[in-house]
Amino acid sequence: MNNAKPKLALALGILCISIFPILVRLQLTNGLISAFYRMFIAAVLLLPYVIITRKFKRPPTTITLLAVVCGLVFATDIAIWNIAIQKSSATQATLLANLSPVWVGIGSFLVLKNKPSANFWIGTAIALMGMVTLVGFETFAQLNFDLAFVLAVLSGMLYATYILISKNILSQVDILSFMSIVLVSSSLFLALVCGITAESFSGFSNTAWLVLFIQGAVCQLTAWLLISYSTQHLQATRVSLSLLGQAVLATLLAWLFLDEKMSWFRIIGAVFLLLGIRITFYNKPIGFKNLK
Repeated sequence: MNNAKPKLALALGILCISIFPILVRLQLTNGLISAFYRMFIAAVLLLPYVIITRKFKRPPTTITLLAVVCGLVFATDIAIWNIAIQKSSATQATLLANLSPVWVGIGSFLVLKNKPSANFWIGTAIALMGMVTLVGFETFAQLNFDLAFVLAVLSGMLYATYILISKNILSQVDILSFMSIVLVSSSLFLALVCGITAESFSGFSNTAWLVLFIQGAVCQLTAWLLISYSTQHLQATRVSLSLLGQAVLATLLAWLFLDEKMSWFRIIGAVFLLLGIRITFYNKPIGFKNLK
C-alpha cells in the first residue's frame, strides 16, 4: 500500500494540533470550558454535514459502544490534562503526557497483531531523549511526584488507550461516523464535568470566542479527521510517536509568536526527537548482524 497520503494526513494533523498550545497560552478562558468547547464546536460543525449528506452510518452496537468509550476516554484525557497543567506546569505535564508512545508500544505488544519492531523501541528512546532535551533537563530533574505527576502520567495512558481502541474501531467503521460518536459523547461528558464544577459557559470576549472556534474547527475537527485517516492506514505505534512532533512545532510557533526563547539545546532536542520519529518509519531492521 502507498503510505504517502496517510503520512501527509498525519503531518497536516500534527500541524493543526500544534496550534493548540499557543491558543491555550493566551488564557482567554478556563481550561475545562476550553476543552468542552473544543469538542462541542467540532460536533456542531460535523453533525449537520453527516446528517444532511447521510454520511453517518450507525455501526453495530458493540462498535458503537467502543466508539462511545473512545469519546469518554478522550474527554477524560483532556479534563485530566488541564487539571495537571493547573496544578503543576505546562512543561511538566507535557513531558509526562508525552510518554504515551511507550504505553502504545506496550499495549500494541499485548493486544495487537502487529507487534512493535526493534526500530520502534530504538526510535522511541531517541525521541524521548530529544523530548527531555527540548523541555530542559532541569524540568526533568525537578519533577514533583505529587497528584499533578500522577494525573499527567494518567493523561498519557488515556491518550495511548484512545489510539489503540480507535485503531481497532477504524478498521470496521468509516471515519465520519466514528468521529460523530466520539465528539457527541465527549461533549456530553465534558458538559457534565463543567456543570458539576460550576464553570461559566458564556460571558467571553469576542477574541475568546474566536479562539474557541479555532480550537474546535482546526485543532479538533480538522486535526483528528486527518489523524484518524492516518490511523486507519499506519501502525498505531508510528502514529503515537509521530504525534510527539507537535512539541517541535509548538516550540517553533511559541518562538515566532510568543517571543519564547529558542536555545541550541532546544534545537538539538528537536533534531533528536524528529530523528527518533524517522527511525520508526524505517522498514529495514537497524542492527549489526549483517556486519562481518
